[in-house]
Amino acid sequence: MILIIVTQITMAELIRFGISIEKELSDKFDRFIRAKNYTNRSEAIRDLIRNNFVKEAWKQNKNVSGAITMVYDHHQRELVDKIIDIQHDFSKFIISSQHVHLNQHDCLEIVVVKGSSGEIQKLADRLKCIKGVKHVSLAMTQAS
Repeated sequence: MILIIVTQITMAELIRFGISIEKELSDKFDRFIRAKNYTNRSEAIRDLIRNNFVKEAWKQNKNVSGAITMVYDHHQRELVDKIIDIQHDFSKFIISSQHVHLNQHDCLEIVVVKGSSGEIQKLADRLKCIKGVKHVSLAMTQAS
């Protein structure tokens, strides 16, 4: 049996509970913990639980927060105008954006977003489909 301590973010109350899992699964989990640099099993389990709740919030089109990162060639004709137009179409979901010049050709843009998960996903998908955009990723979390 593995004893796991689960804490709330506020650390106001600790709840202790035990679980039973197969040795092979426990060994595999311990390797995962080491590979991801968790300090203990409790920390890893808390993170896995939170990630599951975030995924559920996104599936249910709940209010969420996130960051869209994209890399694009700013020399691509009319690309910057298209990116700006799309961002204006979704302006009520955009909290802020940051533009960074990576090199002579490529720019990195980080767009911080908050709103319904469906609309945030639509924004990321629209940006991803523009010719000249090399990469788009969406990192998501629950809105506070």
